[in-house]
Amino acid sequence: MTPTTHPEACDLLIEAGFVVPVEPHGVVLENHAVAIRDGVIIDLLPIHEARQRYVAAETVTRPDGALIPGLVNAHTHNPMTLLRGVADDLPLMEWLQGHIWPIEGAVIGPEFVADGVALAIAEMLRGGTTCANENYFFPDVQAAIYKQHGFRARVGLPVIDFPTAWAKSSDEYFDRATEVHDQWRHDPLVATTFAPHAPYTVSDANFERIRMLADQLDVPVHLHTHETAHEVAESREKLGQRPLARLDRLGLVNDRLIAVHMTQLTDAEIALCAQRGVSVVHCPESNLKLASGFCPIGKLQKAGVNIAIGTDGCASNNDLDMFGETRTAALLAKAVAEDASAFDAPSALRAATLGGAKALGFDAQVGSIVAGKQADLACVDLGQLETQPLHHVISQLIYAAGRHQVSDVWIAGKAKLLERVLVDIDTDALVANARQWRDRIASIRVS
Repeated sequence: MTPTTHPEACDLLIEAGFVVPVEPHGVVLENHAVAIRDGVIIDLLPIHEARQRYVAAETVTRPDGALIPGLVNAHTHNPMTLLRGVADDLPLMEWLQGHIWPIEGAVIGPEFVADGVALAIAEMLRGGTTCANENYFFPDVQAAIYKQHGFRARVGLPVIDFPTAWAKSSDEYFDRATEVHDQWRHDPLVATTFAPHAPYTVSDANFERIRMLADQLDVPVHLHTHETAHEVAESREKLGQRPLARLDRLGLVNDRLIAVHMTQLTDAEIALCAQRGVSVVHCPESNLKLASGFCPIGKLQKAGVNIAIGTDGCASNNDLDMFGETRTAALLAKAVAEDASAFDAPSALRAATLGGAKALGFDAQVGSIVAGKQADLACVDLGQLETQPLHHVISQLIYAAGRHQVSDVWIAGKAKLLERVLVDIDTDALVANARQWRDRIASIRVS
C-alpha cells in the first residue's frame, strides 16, 4: 500500500502565466508557480503540481503576469530624486560644477538624504526594482531608510578629495566609512561598498587605502570612470595614463570593481576588464542626456564582461525606470555595434537582474528565480493592450512593456506592491514632502 503524501506548508504561492527565471538563460516557463517559505524560494514548478504539493498561507494568481526576478538598479544617487529636473540640457561638467554641487552645498544633510531615498524607494518599487547600488553622502541615513522600508541595497561609503557635509578630511571619510560598515556588516538586506567619486576627484593615496580596506572588509568598489572623453584626456595630460591604467597600477582593476559608465574604452581595456572580472554598469540614458558617450556593450558582452544596468540619479536621467533604461540599453547597443543582434532581449533582461546582482556581490542571494535564493520578485501584467498580441514574452518585457505594467513586487517574500498599490507607503505624504523640497531648492537655485 502506497503511503499518503501530505501537502507541504509554505508561506506564499505565486502562480503566473509565465515565469522567466533568468537562469537558465532565455527560458520562459508557462503556467508555473513559485513557492516561498521564510522569504526564500523553495520551489518552481507547474501550477497544477504546486497546488497538489503545497498548502500556502497565501496564494497570488496572475494568469496574464510574467514573474521575473526583481530588477537591480546597479548605479543610483537616490537622494537626488529631489533634484529631478533642476539643471537639464547641460554637459556633464557644467551641470555638475555649475549647478548640482552648488545646490547640494545649500541643502545636503540627513533630512535631504532621508527624504530623497524614501521618494526613490517608492518610485523603484512601482517599477519592479527591488535592489539598488547607492552612491551618495550620509550612507548611515540611507541605510536606515532602506532598512525601514525592507528594500535591498548596497550603500556606498563616499570618498572624495574635498570637504563635504559628510566629512572634512580624508581621515574622517575613512573613519566614518568603517563605522557605517561595522554597523551594517551583518544585515540581511543592507550592505556597503566603497564609493570613491571618480579618478579625477580621488588621490592615489586614497585609492590605495580603499584597495587595502576593500580587501580587508570584503566589499566592492563602486566608481564612476571613463565617463567622458574629457576625463580620459585630462588624465593623460596630468598623469600620463588613462584612468583605467592608473586604477590598474593602484591594484583596483579586479573582480571587486564596479566600473560605472565606461563610455571610452579601447579593445585592450575591454580585454583587461574581462580578464580581471570587472563588472561594468551601463547607464545609457544619463550618458545620452549629458552627451557623455556610448558604452561599447556589444564588445564587452562578446569579451565576457559582466554587464549591469543603472539609471544613475534623477538629476541626470530623470527617472528610476529600469524598464525604460534596459530598453534603451538594448537599442543603443545595436546602434553602437552596428549589429541588430547585439545585446538581445534575454541578455538585456539578464543584465538588469542577475548581472546587477553579480556586480554587487549579491548573485548568490538574488537575481534569478532559483530555489534557495531570496524571493525578490516582480510581476508584470502582459495582458494590457500595450503588450498584445503576445508572441515572445522576453521580447515584450524588454521592447514593449512599461513600468506602469508592474502589478506586484516582493522583497524577501514580503509584499511591497500588490495590484499597483504600494504596501505601507503613504504616497500622498511623499508627494507633499517633495513639493516642500521643490520650494526650498527653487529659492537657492543657481542660474
